[in-house]
Amino acid sequence: MSSERTPLITRLPIAQPRPRYPHAVLRRFCTVALASMLIWFFIAVAVSLTFFPDGHSHHDPGDRWTWPGCGRRKIDHDQLQRILLDTPSSKHAEEWSRYYTAGPHLAGKNYSQALWTKNKWEDFGIKSDIVSYDVYINYPVDHRLALLEKKKENHDGNDATSAWKVSYEASLTEDIIEEDPTSGLPGRIPTFHGYSASGNVTGPVVYVNYGSYQDFEDLVRANITLKDNIAIARYGGIFRGLKVKRAQELGMLGVILYSDPGDDGDNTEEKGLKPYPDGPARQPSSVQRGSTQFLSFAPGDPTTPGYPSKPDAPRQPVHTAIPSIPSIPISYKDALPILKALNGHGPKAEDFNKWWTRNMGLQYKGVHYNVGPTPDHVVVNLNNQQEYVTTPLWNVIGVINGTIPDEVIIVGNHRDAWVAGGAGDPNSGSAVMNEAIRSFGEALRQGWKPLRTIVFASWDGEEYGLIGSTEWVEEYLPWLNDANVAYINTDVSVRGTFLRTASAPLLDNIIHSATAAVLSPNQTVPGQTVHDVWDKKIKTMGSGSDFTAFQDFAGIPSLDIGFDSAPGQPVYHYHSNYDSFHWMEKFGDPGFVYHRTMAQVLGLITAQLADLPIISFRAADYAYALDRYVEKVEDKLDDALSPATEIEASSLTDDDMYFDLRSSTRKQFSPWTGVSSSSSSSAKSFKTSLKRLHKALEKLTSRATALDKHADDLDRELKQHIPWWKWPAKLRLGFEIRKVNTKYKYFERSFLFDQGLDGRPWFKHVVFAPGLWTGYAGAVFPGLMESIDNEDWVNAERWVDIIESRMRNAAHRL
Repeated sequence: MSSERTPLITRLPIAQPRPRYPHAVLRRFCTVALASMLIWFFIAVAVSLTFFPDGHSHHDPGDRWTWPGCGRRKIDHDQLQRILLDTPSSKHAEEWSRYYTAGPHLAGKNYSQALWTKNKWEDFGIKSDIVSYDVYINYPVDHRLALLEKKKENHDGNDATSAWKVSYEASLTEDIIEEDPTSGLPGRIPTFHGYSASGNVTGPVVYVNYGSYQDFEDLVRANITLKDNIAIARYGGIFRGLKVKRAQELGMLGVILYSDPGDDGDNTEEKGLKPYPDGPARQPSSVQRGSTQFLSFAPGDPTTPGYPSKPDAPRQPVHTAIPSIPSIPISYKDALPILKALNGHGPKAEDFNKWWTRNMGLQYKGVHYNVGPTPDHVVVNLNNQQEYVTTPLWNVIGVINGTIPDEVIIVGNHRDAWVAGGAGDPNSGSAVMNEAIRSFGEALRQGWKPLRTIVFASWDGEEYGLIGSTEWVEEYLPWLNDANVAYINTDVSVRGTFLRTASAPLLDNIIHSATAAVLSPNQTVPGQTVHDVWDKKIKTMGSGSDFTAFQDFAGIPSLDIGFDSAPGQPVYHYHSNYDSFHWMEKFGDPGFVYHRTMAQVLGLITAQLADLPIISFRAADYAYALDRYVEKVEDKLDDALSPATEIEASSLTDDDMYFDLRSSTRKQFSPWTGVSSSSSSSAKSFKTSLKRLHKALEKLTSRATALDKHADDLDRELKQHIPWWKWPAKLRLGFEIRKVNTKYKYFERSFLFDQGLDGRPWFKHVVFAPGLWTGYAGAVFPGLMESIDNEDWVNAERWVDIIESRMRNAAHRL
């Protein structure tokens, strides 16, 4: 037998190829076609169930929606609005305010309040959780402020010797008021500054007016000695940390900040009014606490810039983010002896210029507003001791899941306060948000479900430097970039009756429509709405509250809203023990009627963004605003090139204009002095280049207008009856809505610049940022504005290139 074997493959019989019959090919084609049709049909059904009415509605596009797997929705948009208007209650708002102001709730020391908030939201039907971060902050240990004088003494007939004596010891406390229980709580928080440096310094005192950049420049030009002296500055206008920063840069030893009653308008004792608690004037012992972080350079935990403060996060040095010199806040009662010690020393404020004579409210108390410094035999000892720790703080996050997973509305307010009370800041907002959430919970109970997911946030650590919100945004930035449609902020929801608003232009129309649907508590004319009594002014986005990380870092269109104090209304004791439940009940909002009104407004704004199929943005409003902002740059440049002979007197009473001018960093700045002749030609070249921005805006405006018109057309089409069997039309309409919403959602992100602003790379938005030396007030096109101040025309043209590219990017996205 042969050892070779025939391979198996050769021994298997192979069948002849089968012929392909035409009917088999047809059958396969029909199978594929039918499967494709079924897939498209189910997609169409899903889209139509998500985006379209049930076929019987000819009213609001939110009416009678049906939802995947849920059948017809029980609550339409009109009914939702009615619930959001009817549910909020002044009684409940008062209850929440009473709870939040009952004890201290400093950042990182309010876990029980965070837990209470979480449980309360869950009682309302909102699934909630607590998110923590480990952050670097300080707590007060000890402080002292004393005025010292050197007096000659004789000892046993010997020659006279000099000895320092305490001529005044500041109390550094606020008076306990019997009828205001918060002012006398045993656990009340001492007066101190967040992020202030520890230190014990002694030196002469110099009065530096508001401590603005130009106030210090005036002092330098007048050859007033600043180095190794201590500044005393009045609060107002610019963020307190920037006053300390500039003093530090000029070699000063420390800073004392006080509240001058001259800035309280007509509600002063000088005008014959009684102070709190007997009247509307400022309590003389009230002290404004607050953070001294360099807020306009970067908010959040200073040890983790740009990334979240988790337990294992690497920590960075803080010397560029917070002061290295001590500072202390005092009352005007404690400031009087120090200011009087300056009488007769150095020039008077009126010897400088009219920028220094604004609201000098202590002249009737014998203060001459001399600049100083005090003579060598009169000094101040400032001792400030702080404990710096890394400690947890707690955000409370509540969620109502919507149908569309990648479109999210976020609503936020902070919970921490510098004082036990904080009835206005922040807990009017906490009470208002609780009422809005309770209203949405009632809508959920009745069967409502939002189209878009709603996230509610009670932030911790806002007062130190927007920490809770900033760390949260830094952690969830990829998800926010993909999903977040808008952020709604209410901080001080109520401290008066004057509606204050700020927003990205995309959201302006939403403020108008929501306020027009809510009755004003001020019914001087029956039936008038909040919109009727509002001045219709919407400010640009600056900083100072939790919208900052959303707007300026993540490029998410944001708005901030609340009722502010109007001229002539009782003085609001900002960051003082007297921002208390008693003050709110007696002076701020008797009956808590404005709390209820703001809960209604907040609910309607949220509902309009979360519940209507087409996002309620107006891209054309943004484009028109950008054109106005370019004109502002041109106006500033014109003022520099052709200086005016006189500044209008009205600018001295307009806070925004006053502090914008006084925060300029232009060398040898004067409102009557133009740019140097050597740089005039470069400045004119820069002015010519600004025409490119107007040109880029023409295309952006055209496309933004077209997008808004397309959205309006789709909105009208939605209101028409589309039978179920016209599913291709429904499918087309659903896809068109999706495209429009996606363009609206990402529009604001177009204006982000990855490298950030000059010297402050955390701020990514090229249109909006806090003013470099204002901190609170918003600056438009900050790269251009700061280049003009610095007369850096090369950098100015660089920013024209950057901004033009961002405008073209926005137009391309549309």
